[in-house]
Amino acid sequence: MKIPRLSHHRGSMIDASLPMGHHLRVGFGRGSSKIPWDSPTLRVVFASTLLAPLGIALISPGLSVIQAEFSLTDAETSLILSSYFVTGIVLSPFIGALEDRVGRRAVLIPSLLLFSLTGAAIAYAPSYEVALALRIVQGTGAAGIFISTVTLIGDVFDGVQRTAVLGANTAVLSTGAAIFPIVGGLLAATSWNAPFLVYLLGIPVALLAYVALDEPSVEHHPRSLGSFREVFVALSLRESLLLYGSAFMIEILLFGAVFTAIPFQLSAEFDVRPVQIGLTVTAALIASAVAASQAGTLAKYISDEAIIISGFACAGAGLLFAWQAGSPALVGVASAVFGAGWGLVLPSIDDEVSEFVPVEFRAEALSLRNSTTFLGRTLAPILFTALAPFWGYRLLLLVAGVVGFASGLLGWILSRWNSNGD
Repeated sequence: MKIPRLSHHRGSMIDASLPMGHHLRVGFGRGSSKIPWDSPTLRVVFASTLLAPLGIALISPGLSVIQAEFSLTDAETSLILSSYFVTGIVLSPFIGALEDRVGRRAVLIPSLLLFSLTGAAIAYAPSYEVALALRIVQGTGAAGIFISTVTLIGDVFDGVQRTAVLGANTAVLSTGAAIFPIVGGLLAATSWNAPFLVYLLGIPVALLAYVALDEPSVEHHPRSLGSFREVFVALSLRESLLLYGSAFMIEILLFGAVFTAIPFQLSAEFDVRPVQIGLTVTAALIASAVAASQAGTLAKYISDEAIIISGFACAGAGLLFAWQAGSPALVGVASAVFGAGWGLVLPSIDDEVSEFVPVEFRAEALSLRNSTTFLGRTLAPILFTALAPFWGYRLLLLVAGVVGFASGLLGWILSRWNSNGD
């Protein structure tokens, strides 16, 4: 007989033996969603998170310029994006285990420096192969930043406030990603390598973390990767499928459709320049920032699972609209609808993982989320550019929209799955 698990979540009691999305809430709607903007930890987290979009959003508008510089095919050009995530897929669990052993601060600061220095070095890469190698190393630093920032939020904040802070963190991520395509497009118009010099901004952020960031009072224990079994003990099969599966699929759609298919489609079908492509991508990311900033408010009234399902519905609708769009402006509107969905999904996933996994294993649990996220980001550009010669980018947007709705439906089925059947 399975004993119902009770968890304090968003200031209320949840009977986890009930299907997800049907949690019994006591004190429904209670809890403060106020964000402590004066927190030094939060300032470091937000500054670090703001760097994350530099990895892709800064480079995406200039893909055609990089392609021309090195005489690349579409598939080869897409590796500039996907190679950035290769090491994160494999090394994220090790980074998470290291972080739970030595602390968040000891991982974040070196990750910021590695991200910054290797990224800037790409500007001086003598060949395409060297640029790819540097992108792979840079991705290791990016993985450390992603894991450390979200884990710090889970350590320091709780309940509705944690949901609100995670939403604000995603909003910061999206705001940076909304600005950087414009910056990247402008810089790429001057030279292919100019955008990569922006990565030097990571150095002052690392100095800020060194001066201002205190290590959270979390007990660290020496242990091996075998401790990951504790993560899967804490998360049921249903929760693991819903949370990690959602993280994988929403990134497949974002990086395959919005960051790869739409830029190539706008360039080929509408002869749109890099700056205009950047504006279209920006529409998605502004909408994402707005949606994510409301995560704390939504979490007072509906479950994380319901927010995730709603986010996929928005994502699917946006991609279907992009399939039918007959002008760059309408593609921008469609991208904004998708972006709102993405902004709802990501903080809700991280909130659920942070809630159900004990604090001493939190970095490992979130590192697994990071691995699935990076896997989606790596496969998406390769998958979409490989299928494009046969289907075309417009048909790919139709398929992606259908997949978005199907993912939401699967999430709803998982949310109805009684935990007694796990």
